[in-house]
Amino acid sequence: MKNRIYLFAIAAFAFCAGACDKFLDTMPDNRAEIDTEDKVAALLVSAYTNHNYTMVTELLADNMDNNREVVTSEADRFFQNIWNWADNTESNNESDENIWEDNWAAIAAANQALVAIEELGGPEESLKLAGSYGEALIARAYAHFILVNIFCLQYNEETSSTDLGLPYMDQPEQGLNPSYERSNVAEVYRRIDEDIQEGLKYVSDDYLVPKYHFNRQAALAFATRFYLFYGKYDLAIKYATECLGSAPQTMLRDYKDLQANYSTIADARIAYNSSESPANLLIQTGYSNMGLMWGNYSGSWKHYGFTSQIATTEGFMAPTPWHPGSVMTASNFVWQPKNYSISKLDYWIFWKIDYEFEYTDPVAGIGYRHTVYPSFTTDQCLLDRAEAYILSGNFQNALNDLNLWVNNFYTDKVDLTVDMIHNFYKEMPYYKWNAPTQKKHLNPRAPIPTITEGSELESMVHFVLNCRRTETIGLGQRWFDVKRYGIKIYRRHLDSDAAIAKVTDSLEVNDPRRALQIPQKSRDAGFEGNPR
Repeated sequence: MKNRIYLFAIAAFAFCAGACDKFLDTMPDNRAEIDTEDKVAALLVSAYTNHNYTMVTELLADNMDNNREVVTSEADRFFQNIWNWADNTESNNESDENIWEDNWAAIAAANQALVAIEELGGPEESLKLAGSYGEALIARAYAHFILVNIFCLQYNEETSSTDLGLPYMDQPEQGLNPSYERSNVAEVYRRIDEDIQEGLKYVSDDYLVPKYHFNRQAALAFATRFYLFYGKYDLAIKYATECLGSAPQTMLRDYKDLQANYSTIADARIAYNSSESPANLLIQTGYSNMGLMWGNYSGSWKHYGFTSQIATTEGFMAPTPWHPGSVMTASNFVWQPKNYSISKLDYWIFWKIDYEFEYTDPVAGIGYRHTVYPSFTTDQCLLDRAEAYILSGNFQNALNDLNLWVNNFYTDKVDLTVDMIHNFYKEMPYYKWNAPTQKKHLNPRAPIPTITEGSELESMVHFVLNCRRTETIGLGQRWFDVKRYGIKIYRRHLDSDAAIAKVTDSLEVNDPRRALQIPQKSRDAGFEGNPR
């Protein structure tokens, strides 16, 4: 594989930095000289992406049914390609191409900052440089983490040393046509591990608005998730515990406040994504249509949705271990979900995905849609730790975390036990596309331990996965659990009465489409594509 990975802006930046002296002898301005601590910090703003992955991964997973058969717009065709796990041919702000290019650009910015830090004396030179050094390493690791988990197969101790990975970019590009070799998934994970360990030594909270940077807590939450995926459960537990502190119940999202004080979708979404919320650890912005898809906007963007079929049989409205006899109602939630049915397009949402519009031409009424969303929260971190405890065999500590989350999210106050959870799932039939349940066959690979069907371990894993599916609805996280646990999912079409009409495809356990295809531009430039 030889390719440029489409970092034209950064490559040009690096080229100009070297070429200006040669051709002009003087800098036309100071943008190419990163020669102060403040300029390093400013450069690191570019180490975060402007195009997020959440809509694509939400569409890839099992959180969406086809609400109607007819494709009516270019946007619908984009959704159709992603939802069908097909190689995408449509452009969109959330396209796989933008995810790909933006993350590589973020990595390049982090690398340029690291070079500048070394030229300024290194992280030991000052506290500000040390903080920037830690932020750059964590941001670089995170962008590689997103790329490898979207465009490669899931980490698997048995196959990742040969599964196609990605180049691990640890230096700025030199010239305009550098060549790279695809490494393997295991190597990418090893390098992410190194960056996290080094970055955690230096990352700080010294920012004007820390929640928009990899502050200390956000870096720890990322470390928790990474080591959970990597199968190093002791480290996942260690970093989650440091992130959450000795009283995690005080760090969770205040759903009572959201329910009591924010009665409109606009106000609720602002409050949900606020940097003032202790629950939000890293907040990001991006060009996105998620606010339309996960908003109360007529039929716009509702071709695919989290339908009542999903919600009441396997999603957050389905029965629970403490409420086994019937589906949930909105009153069972501290912060109530909303159901909309417009022109027979049925969907459930929580009022949390922000939506803003930036006019580039107010007269013509055109511009860009934006969203604000939390990439890491304390609630997610708590559930990540609960899963790490479960996979370590420590069910009691897992229950402590699960009870905290349940009693914060639901109005029903319960004291969950292993028996309560196990009795609920062991009596439940396994999911069928035309008889759906929350219990889907799990087919994980190492490092996840063997999960025997009918065991207490299986029941505990089902429960924590369903809790996380509920907590992260609309944030694109479910796809990674589908990959990690080898969960087979289907493409279901609903009829005009919102009943399941047919299935057109399924994603098998070892389906190569679990790794999103490398974008066409990069393949045209020589980057090796994923098998199909």
